Amino acid sequence: MDDIFNSLLRLTSYISDRFIQFIEDLVLRDAIRCIENFGVTPTISSSVCCSNGYTISTSWKPPQCGIGICENNRASYNTRELLVDTRSLIVHASHITAIVPSICYKGLTLPLYGIQYAWNLGMASFRYSFLCIRCAHDQVHRLVSRVRKTLRGSYDDIGWLQHAPGMPPVQDGTSRFLELLADIRDGEHTLPNSFVYLLIPGLFSNHGPLYFVATKKFFSKMGLACHIAKVHSEASVEHNALVLKQYIEEIYWGSGKPVMLLGHSKGGIDAAAALSLYWSNLKNKVAGLALVQSPYGGTPVASDMLREGQIGDKETRRIMELLICKVIKGDIRALEDLTYEKRKEFITKHDLSLDIPLISFHSEARIAPGVLATMTQIAHAELPWLPLPKSDHSDTCLVSGRQVPVMIPISAAMAVCALHLQLRYGEKSDGLVTCRDAQVPGSVVVRPNMKLDHAWMVYSSKKKNPTEPDAREMCEALLTLLVELRNMKNGLEQPL
Repeated sequence: MDDIFNSLLRLTSYISDRFIQFIEDLVLRDAIRCIENFGVTPTISSSVCCSNGYTISTSWKPPQCGIGICENNRASYNTRELLVDTRSLIVHASHITAIVPSICYKGLTLPLYGIQYAWNLGMASFRYSFLCIRCAHDQVHRLVSRVRKTLRGSYDDIGWLQHAPGMPPVQDGTSRFLELLADIRDGEHTLPNSFVYLLIPGLFSNHGPLYFVATKKFFSKMGLACHIAKVHSEASVEHNALVLKQYIEEIYWGSGKPVMLLGHSKGGIDAAAALSLYWSNLKNKVAGLALVQSPYGGTPVASDMLREGQIGDKETRRIMELLICKVIKGDIRALEDLTYEKRKEFITKHDLSLDIPLISFHSEARIAPGVLATMTQIAHAELPWLPLPKSDHSDTCLVSGRQVPVMIPISAAMAVCALHLQLRYGEKSDGLVTCRDAQVPGSVVVRPNMKLDHAWMVYSSKKKNPTEPDAREMCEALLTLLVELRNMKNGLEQPL
């Protein structure tokens, strides 16, 4: 039994020695490769004693052939001569310790994988730090870009039509307009009955029942055929263009008379889009178009609210979608189509024909402090979520479609907006549309000598000055000038 045990012990010792020798060979090879990767050629001429009693090498210089063991000089550089019997591991202390300390354990230096691990860990930390710095730089750059875009706003877009190449010049018709207006106030009405006059309301007109109502009644009393277009004011421009095209065709085939168009605000944009998109169908049915305070080139109010890439752009868009789409049951494209980006895209693709007379009417709002206290009357606002009693003697309630009379300070709001545009961009406006953006290329421009806000032409103020013209007379003067321009094109009158 003792012999068997001793034999097993010797066999175990032999296997252990061979395994340790194999590991030491691997360690030496890894050490030499690591040193060569760092460009170090170590020379060791001293011996070091480990604490466990094993000796760590004498003078030895690694070969310069690949991994350190040259096939041609294996006899000269045989690593086994350095390891067998002495159980010494050559540690290049003078250079390796400068990179990472060696660890000795019973004559065996643990594999220098720790060097590679430490190197990889350091490089990973460096890459991660560099990535964090780069991400922070990108975030700061995006933030700075958003701040610049927010502060810049629509400064570069206002009046772009006046600098666009290939746009026809405008003609000033203010003096003739004022002459016609004075004649109308003196009781001279010359609008012919050979046309049908179509008034096209603008954005949010569905929530204001007095929109163009006074003007329509005024024309009807004179025996003129006048209609207010029934369009969804909060729909997109292209949608309303198709609706107006069908509306004009119905009027023309029903009356046999060409149609004179007068559009206010977005209504003028819708009418111009109908002529641009369906001119081949409407060229003999439309006699002229007057755009009253229409943002033909765009408006900074819509652009500043919906511009992408500025601070709070997503939040602002969600708020506008909630108000337009959910509260008033409209389409967000109705506001998008009034931005400079959308207007540039549409005007570039679709030309407005100059075969019919065009009038561009724009005004400037008062920004005096006294205007902030003014009120403009609006008949009602629609509150579909508010339950109200059906009658005084009934307990039932109406939940949807109830209209409640309200008073809204529109004039004050227009004055604030006009002051904002004046201070930020240095542009004169009626509160929503700048004067330069309301000028249609190739049109006759009318600039009244009165301070009129954006809502003045369609809503009547409670306080009226009898010495000044009202909105009805202004619309009549515009349409009278439009008739004169048509006659000039046909050679019936002398030019302005």
